[in-house]
Amino acid sequence: MNKPALNIDAQQFLSDLYINGDWRPGAGGERFNVLNPATEEVLTSVASAEIADADAALDAAEAAFADWSARKPRERSEILRKCFELMTARLDDFAKLITLENGKAGNDARGEAAYSAEFFRWFAEEAVRADGLITHAPASGARIIVQHKPAGIAVLVTPWNYPAAMGTRKIAPALAAGCPVIIKPASETPLTMLALMPLLEEAGVPKGLVNVLPSKKTGALVDHMLHDPRVRVVSFTGSTQVGRKLLHSAADTVLKPAMELGGNAPLIVFEDADIDLAVEGAMLAKMRNLGSACTAANRIYVHEAVADTFADKMTAAMAALKTGNGLDPDVDVGALVNADTRDKVAAFVDDAVQKGAKVLLGGKAPGGTGFFYPPTVMTDVPENADCVHDEIFGPVAAIQTFTDQEDVIRRANDTEYGLVAYVFSGDMKRAMQVCERLDYGMVGLNRGLVSDPAAPFGGTKQSGLGREGGHEGMLEFMETQYISASW
Repeated sequence: MNKPALNIDAQQFLSDLYINGDWRPGAGGERFNVLNPATEEVLTSVASAEIADADAALDAAEAAFADWSARKPRERSEILRKCFELMTARLDDFAKLITLENGKAGNDARGEAAYSAEFFRWFAEEAVRADGLITHAPASGARIIVQHKPAGIAVLVTPWNYPAAMGTRKIAPALAAGCPVIIKPASETPLTMLALMPLLEEAGVPKGLVNVLPSKKTGALVDHMLHDPRVRVVSFTGSTQVGRKLLHSAADTVLKPAMELGGNAPLIVFEDADIDLAVEGAMLAKMRNLGSACTAANRIYVHEAVADTFADKMTAAMAALKTGNGLDPDVDVGALVNADTRDKVAAFVDDAVQKGAKVLLGGKAPGGTGFFYPPTVMTDVPENADCVHDEIFGPVAAIQTFTDQEDVIRRANDTEYGLVAYVFSGDMKRAMQVCERLDYGMVGLNRGLVSDPAAPFGGTKQSGLGREGGHEGMLEFMETQYISASW
């Protein structure tokens, strides 16, 4: 039996910078606190990286690149497979740590841990499938040879809502492609990514290949790295606003950008839908990760003929959820990550109510300790409500009605975002026609869950560039080289 990578009850949190396989306090000696969102207690203080630390990480990544990129794909594959096996053996530990620093309920945290590990398995398989091409140019007669090569050092910037998965979703394809990485985890949730490093070491990941730089000076740190000529890829998951700034920096050195940005997902329930299935799907799409996901159903459009039935069943399902400290195994809805997030959710609800929405359940933040907000259902949400145009990022179902198919397609597409949409209908022909007309990178058809390591995750419009997962996820970290030859 493998020795656990961490034991939350017996071992202190790993809280220094991880550079070239070593734990370092940081060049400036500064630290910042990480809180437990359910109790507001300080879990530990974490080293805050400075520019000098970024340079050290870049040097380490550069030194590791030549050997790793030259290794046979099968060697890289076997190490990634070992990462999957080791993490799978330790899911409970990682789930507990995710809950402690992020606040989500235990079931959500364990689901994230399993999902995170799966990226190592998927890209272990993809590492040996960077297929090229040899063909005969029809006009010149030359041979066209196409191959994919590792792009170089990748800077990865990850958000707080999935402390493990947003890291492994980037680390695994980068390593599969042959690239070293430097990770800047969210300041709210750096502990999970730091805890992953001993596991990678145990799996055989070489020193310098993966470096972790928590920091409270994110903007300056990342901007510095993006202007270093050794960096060739930037992969970011987070808000569209921050993504735009990173794209500006990436443009200065013409980096390959992989951007998974904001969402404003519509969920459409037609009158011929299986309402029980639609409610089940809506609960997944809305309440997975307590709504703190870019894929969360943000606008729920229900045909007027079934709107009351859907709202009643959705309210009953939401009312059955228990809110509390995510470490309690009976809890379904944990704490939001911080006070600002909770207050933003509360402001969305208050705004909608002031503009005419009706609250069927919840709607008020509880007093006391912890950043909690209860499962909330609103109907009659008007088009001018703020939550219709921005991500709620919390456990609030905002329901609107429609009667005309053309109208609901127009309303669903009437946003700058284009990450994911959901469609529920018993008529497969109509459902497919609607899916094809939705301007979104992903669509869940009679399903409330679309995220899958084997599928290309990403959006259109202001929701990002590139794809994560699937075969495409590895190609984001590779450059295509064409060789013209005659023989």
